[in-house]
Amino acid sequence: MKKKKTWVIIIGSILSFVLLLDIIAGFYFYQLAIERGEKDFLQGNTDLEVEEDTMKEFTEGEWKEWTENQDFTTLTTTSFDELELQGYYLPQKEHTNKTVIFAHGYLGNGFDMGLFGEYYYEELGYNIFTPDMRGHGSSEGDYYGFGWPDRKDLMKWIDEIIDINGPDTEIVLHGLSMGGAAVVMTSGEELPDNVKAVVADSAYTSVYDLFAYQLNRMYHLPDKPLLPTLSMIMKYRADYGLKEASALEAAEKTDVPILYMAGEADTFVPFKMTKELYQQTENAELETFSGANHGESIVMHREDYLDRLTNYLDKHID
Repeated sequence: MKKKKTWVIIIGSILSFVLLLDIIAGFYFYQLAIERGEKDFLQGNTDLEVEEDTMKEFTEGEWKEWTENQDFTTLTTTSFDELELQGYYLPQKEHTNKTVIFAHGYLGNGFDMGLFGEYYYEELGYNIFTPDMRGHGSSEGDYYGFGWPDRKDLMKWIDEIIDINGPDTEIVLHGLSMGGAAVVMTSGEELPDNVKAVVADSAYTSVYDLFAYQLNRMYHLPDKPLLPTLSMIMKYRADYGLKEASALEAAEKTDVPILYMAGEADTFVPFKMTKELYQQTENAELETFSGANHGESIVMHREDYLDRLTNYLDKHID
């Protein structure tokens, strides 16, 4: 009997220790990836490596000077959870009812989408609106939403743009990476008819799927038990969990047309996630680009990318 009690104590101690480690790891990964702040864990990540010319375009491209020289109007709104959000609006000199609302990637800001915005504005004649997502840039928030709470923020911005441009305005949502997932998640909500089309570049199926993939890719760890623990911590501190933040579920129920775009060599958000989203979306098109890594298609295949984008928009925007 004494021996049995000893084993129970030993096993209980081991399980308690493992549980403690799991909780500690959960808080560590919350701080690492979800909590707002500087992130150096992506430095040197080979999955984010792009061609030298691509990186030069990202960091020094003419679009950056164009963006800096535009007279954006700063707009603010209050989110459903009382955060002050900020975005930047650039109307055409002559009135148009066409507006694109951008959604940038993880750790970015609204002006990063000038990479796409210059073309929308100068060549397609769209008004452009590009917000800082919650937790980014000048918007409030002490955590990153990975698209899920951001979908409600985008819905607020959609209403703001309709108030500015009138009930006949036509809106395109265009997102990249985290922003790509965000616009797909937004499409699954009840949206006004003004939202005519969505463009999702390099989107992931769900935050859980993305984290499970990266946990294995970067740390060689399985998703369980860590991710369920992290998800509980997120529910407590950020009011959303990993599995509920699903672009795939939104794609399955949306009636908004979606154009999925992705590089076939994307290893940061695996290309197969875009294919899965496409397969589950009733009204969807898929454009892929050979040799392009994460978010690289717009630079590596710029002319082709913009031609395919324009052809798609012409089908859905008057």
